[in-house]
Amino acid sequence: MSDQSDETEGLSYEAAREELVAVVAQLEAGGTSLEESLALWERGEKLARVCQGWLDGARKRLDAAIEADGD
Repeated sequence: MSDQSDETEGLSYEAAREELVAVVAQLEAGGTSLEESLALWERGEKLARVCQGWLDGARKRLDAAIEADGD
C-alpha cells in the first residue's frame, strides 16, 4: 500500500482546500460505513495539514516582507 502523504505532497492550497470541502460534505451527509468514515476523516486531517502548511508559509512571507519594509 502506498503512503497517502505522497498523495497530498505537491497539492496547491486551492486543490487541498477544495478536496477538504468535499470530504467534509461527504462526512456530513452520512451514509458511509464506519471504515469509510474513518478513511475520509484521515484524508481530511492530511488535507487540513496541507492547507495549514500553506497558510503558515504565507504568514512567514508576510511577516518577512513587513519586517524588511520596516528596516
